[in-house]
Amino acid sequence: MSSLLTITPAKFLKGEISLPGDKSISHRAIILASIAKGISVIRGWQRGKDCLATLNILKMMGIEATEEKDELFIKGRGLTGLKEPTDILNCENSGTTMRLLAGLLSAQGFYSVLSGDSSLRRRPMRRVISPLERMGAKISGRENGQFPPLSIIGSSLKGIDYSLPIASAQVKSCLLLAALYARGTTSITEPYRSRDHTERMLRFLGVNLEIDSLTVKVEGGVSPVGKEISVPGDLSAAAYFIAGAVLLNKSEVKILNVGLNPTRRGFIDVLLQMGADIRVLNLREECGEELGDIEIKGGATLEGILIRGEMIPRMIDEIPILAVVACFARGKTVIKDAAELRVKETDRIKAIAAELCKMGAQIEEKRDGIIIEGTGRLKGCQCQSYKDHRIAMALIIAGLAAEGKTEIVAPECIETSFPGFEDTLRKVVRD
Repeated sequence: MSSLLTITPAKFLKGEISLPGDKSISHRAIILASIAKGISVIRGWQRGKDCLATLNILKMMGIEATEEKDELFIKGRGLTGLKEPTDILNCENSGTTMRLLAGLLSAQGFYSVLSGDSSLRRRPMRRVISPLERMGAKISGRENGQFPPLSIIGSSLKGIDYSLPIASAQVKSCLLLAALYARGTTSITEPYRSRDHTERMLRFLGVNLEIDSLTVKVEGGVSPVGKEISVPGDLSAAAYFIAGAVLLNKSEVKILNVGLNPTRRGFIDVLLQMGADIRVLNLREECGEELGDIEIKGGATLEGILIRGEMIPRMIDEIPILAVVACFARGKTVIKDAAELRVKETDRIKAIAAELCKMGAQIEEKRDGIIIEGTGRLKGCQCQSYKDHRIAMALIIAGLAAEGKTEIVAPECIETSFPGFEDTLRKVVRD
């Protein structure tokens, strides 16, 4: 039986908070530290279920990792030091884990199988398998490799030139990991720039990359070198607090040490275009990543805008919470070119449209996005999370700004990306 979380309206949000480490960066730090030469110390890494799935899989392949407070010590085994696992590798609910490790495992000298929960086994994998096969990988899966489990026979890979049909950091990162093992040079070109955490971390760990606009090239055979890695706070996690503060008049929230990578800042940029009162302070760089503090004040008048094209990859995970904000903006907010949302943990376009409409929103669902007519109000009701962490958190914020009581079914899915979300939210909610 699913649990139920009750949300009552808040007057405003107020306070100063820090957030768990960035999920995307934590995944990449764990993987690259495992195939690096020497020991890496990862500080501030995120211990959500997704990142733990990545760590547990690498432990199954011989990686020694120990935890001390918020630090993770990983003894890297170099490019060829992983061992054949004796069991199926369980990615749980994490698409990032499966797609990135598919690239890594394609080049190992052993056999492996990647699987996950029922949701992950419905997510498409052909878009990573097709370019990996061009590199020489031997991968099979259900429905001609479209769906997991993925059965992988490690092979000798060769570099290729590949143009991604859709900008995707997961596909790009999968191919970059495979490229470390490939003969010759691998070149990857995107139609728009997706998040570049993998490129930044590879450079920080000593791998030479050539980046020219939307193309990244890497020469095979170069191993990363273990280092101390600091993981900034997760900007995708910050988005819910930013949205809540923007929506509730008299809010004043400061979020410390948040990652502000330009390829991830789309949500902030869009809110600024809509008229939100947001300031970035103390901007600096650590371990190849930009970070700083974010200060948000509520009460600004928001205007609906058009979001499409190159902006979408910069805020793909934040579109459900943006839909909540758009319900309170004046006029129409149009989101296009976001069809990728239909193949996430759930169909996020359908899910957020359905649940916000139950709360009284005026939303028209499109094939690749949604059109939201701002009404300035929502009414509390019982909402389904679809066992999708981002849908659940977006609806919780909607409940804070809605009239009356809101109930969220199965909120425990939030633990996959934001352990302690409810406790952090309580610190800033003022009833």
